[in-house]
Amino acid sequence: MEMRIDFHTHIIPESFPDFAQKYGGERWPVLERTCTCGASIMVGGKNFRDVTDQVWSPEKRIADMDKEGVDIQVLSPIPVTFSYWAQPEHALEMAKIQNDFIAETVAKYPDRFVGLGTVPMQDGPTAIKEMERCVNELKLHGIEIGTNVNGQNLDHPSFIEFFQMAERWEVPIFIHPWETLGRDRMPNHNFMYTVGMPSETALAAATLLWSGIMEKFPKLKVCFAHGGGSFPYILPRLDKGWEVWPHLRQTTHPPSYYAKQFYFDSLNYDPLNIKYMIERFGHEKIFMGSDYPFLLREVVPGKVLDETLDLTEQQRLDMLGGNAAKFLNIGQEKRSDIYANSTNTRE
Repeated sequence: MEMRIDFHTHIIPESFPDFAQKYGGERWPVLERTCTCGASIMVGGKNFRDVTDQVWSPEKRIADMDKEGVDIQVLSPIPVTFSYWAQPEHALEMAKIQNDFIAETVAKYPDRFVGLGTVPMQDGPTAIKEMERCVNELKLHGIEIGTNVNGQNLDHPSFIEFFQMAERWEVPIFIHPWETLGRDRMPNHNFMYTVGMPSETALAAATLLWSGIMEKFPKLKVCFAHGGGSFPYILPRLDKGWEVWPHLRQTTHPPSYYAKQFYFDSLNYDPLNIKYMIERFGHEKIFMGSDYPFLLREVVPGKVLDETLDLTEQQRLDMLGGNAAKFLNIGQEKRSDIYANSTNTRE
């Protein structure tokens, strides 16, 4: 039974308070409507990104899903709203608005959407408390976090308890690049998106491996956006560094040993890359993700998997939907209900 789950999609409420006016500061995102079907996300008075109603309208999304053959979208916040730089209580307010909106959207269309929440990572206890609310009260299926928090890599001691609780509670973590390294060298050509984000993701993945976090929390479920960025292709170099610098080792085994615990979305656009990732990590660790509804998204979702030759039927089905369902702890009964309902809806 084929079920297509688009693991990587972003959503934002159509309206939310002007935090820049409420709390001050130029880094708060503000949504300014430009027409009935579009808006601009403004940061510091500058246009960060133009968006269409696809980004807030579940009905528009469902129409696109039906057209493109997607059964379920996994909804996650837009990283610009993480607001890790803000006071924790202010960032928590922003997070709650989005988490509530995502939960409401899922509740309204439970056969078409699954939700991921966001938490204020700049304060560990607050992040853990909101994570607990997301999974226990709002019934969201995971948490999206950024690749760094105010320039601190993810092995900073202040994040250890968060990862510990995510493992204990079996909360899947989706790591998405933001505040990319080398931004001062990437103002031209939109390199922040095409070079900076893949490099930033690689740094986050390498940090979790080299620091021993994945060794310490072997059951922690972590997925990296954009096919892991450049991480899969520098992994042998990380192993070489581990080999030649024994005085820097913090793990029992080299990085590639623990990298097998990682998961990745399929958004790397090229069947050659998909084949490499299957060989390196196993097809079970890859699932479809499109980055809907932004310009760099894959159209149609799953295209790169459909174009990857020499896959078995089971591998294809797993990567299109089965692997994501397992990662997100969506039970078989619920999966069957979702599939049946979404199929009936499209008919």
